[in-house]
Amino acid sequence: MLDGCATLGMNTVAGLYLGRVTRLGFGPRQSGFSIMRNEIKLDIPAQPDDVSCGPTCLYALYRHYGDTGIELRRVLREVQRLDHGGTLIEVLACHALRRGYAATIYTYHLQMFDPTWFAADGLAHDPTDLATRLEQQMKIKRGDARLRLATKACREFLALGGELRMQELTAPLIGGLLREGMPVLCGLSSTFLYGRAREHGPRNDEDDVRGEPQGHFVMLIGYDARRREVLVADPLDPNPPFHTAKYRISADRLVNAVLLGILTHDANLLIVRPRERKPPTRARTKKAREANPRGPLV
Repeated sequence: MLDGCATLGMNTVAGLYLGRVTRLGFGPRQSGFSIMRNEIKLDIPAQPDDVSCGPTCLYALYRHYGDTGIELRRVLREVQRLDHGGTLIEVLACHALRRGYAATIYTYHLQMFDPTWFAADGLAHDPTDLATRLEQQMKIKRGDARLRLATKACREFLALGGELRMQELTAPLIGGLLREGMPVLCGLSSTFLYGRAREHGPRNDEDDVRGEPQGHFVMLIGYDARRREVLVADPLDPNPPFHTAKYRISADRLVNAVLLGILTHDANLLIVRPRERKPPTRARTKKAREANPRGPLV
């Protein structure tokens, strides 16, 4: 769940220097990169402010699927924000579910979900029982406002038919999703991803002593199994240390960034995909003919 998507205030970029980037293992910025065998063609627009990475990624997914009936400003308006900025991945998923998509969340958010609620294959033993346990948990932990909002969003997500999973986060898991042609909306620690100082204050100024870790949403759109690298589409513009909307990082670094996202309620993956159309049954076909005996079936 995303708590505070306020990532890297724009005034922090100037302090980046090439030597630090190289030491992190990213290498100097290239004018281009080779195309990954399993790259998904997805364009990522720049987020309009420091706290809108989640809705911007969701909008990029809609455009990827040819959903041109909604504009970015409408997604920004309809997706609920937290008081301090940012949003929750369940809120993003609920928006997609209400729009007719299917949604699956892979969560590593142990503040909210107990591992014993999930089976060996990652699926919840019983989604209805899980929703009940979330409600029971909230009654005990009343003082946690963030958890209360997250619980409400997750219960809505489950009621709308969303699928919740908790299973080991590995490079093969990420690569498998991408090989199936499914872009992955990813909540992670931007502090670890970028290798930057923690941030402090309303402007998110870098402060390695007073600062707090920050979270972020990005899109995963490609995987190179031989090099164990993931292609990231990042809505933050500019974003240190890459200075480009798309960049490669090692799968190990990505996995660590996702898991460390638990510090900011950002340890999760979201898969949004169009629902499969069921072929018309004989009964449905007969009913359609009776309703429109001369016209074609749609």
